[in-house]
Amino acid sequence: MTKNPQYERVEKMLSSRLGTWFILNVSSRIDPFLLRLTGGRYSIAPPGMMMVLLTTIGAKSGQPRQVALVCFADGNNIILIASNGGKPKHPAWYHNLKANPHVTAYIQGKTTAYIAHEAQGEDYDRLFQRAADHYSGYALYQERTEGRRIPVMILTPETQS
Repeated sequence: MTKNPQYERVEKMLSSRLGTWFILNVSSRIDPFLLRLTGGRYSIAPPGMMMVLLTTIGAKSGQPRQVALVCFADGNNIILIASNGGKPKHPAWYHNLKANPHVTAYIQGKTTAYIAHEAQGEDYDRLFQRAADHYSGYALYQERTEGRRIPVMILTPETQS
């Protein structure tokens, strides 16, 4: 994928430690509101990054949890990268998906039910590389994880299962 210089500058800023802090602490609180308000058309994410408003069931609480995440499509599937900005621990939403794989995703103004599973083997390699090609920050996050392998989650529409 050829990226324009402006996108590359934004990408570099977002993958910095300050940019990662902004994504995890500011954008993550504003994007759910923006996505609902605009029918999924706008978020803080740079143009070209697709966003999903994911509703999971809390692994410990059993309560609904919503989180806005960058995603990409792979056929009818939605792909999520559990990078947590390169932190040594997995994000909470990852644990929620592992405990309760039935989720809903609000994407591009439409809510769909999905079943989540973790990519393995060749699927993992292909999807993580595709994500890193789209956003180079993922490769940097992998370096920061202190040995944690960043999971790739695949959301398959329930009607296909």
